[in-house]
Amino acid sequence: MGINTERDIEANLQIGPTDQGMVRLYIYAGDLEIPMDFDPEEAEEIAEELRAAAATARKVKR
Repeated sequence: MGINTERDIEANLQIGPTDQGMVRLYIYAGDLEIPMDFDPEEAEEIAEELRAAAATARKVKR
């Protein structure tokens, strides 16, 4: 499975700060729970990557 492989899986994503000063991405789908914690600098890098990917995706011809 790669980034371009579509799957019919429903998942939820929550994003927020923790009481330990981290940024948590919390993904859950059915019985699967994936909490991922990042320091604020890492979270900002991820946000930049998301923005760049969104900009590139807008340019894709459909």
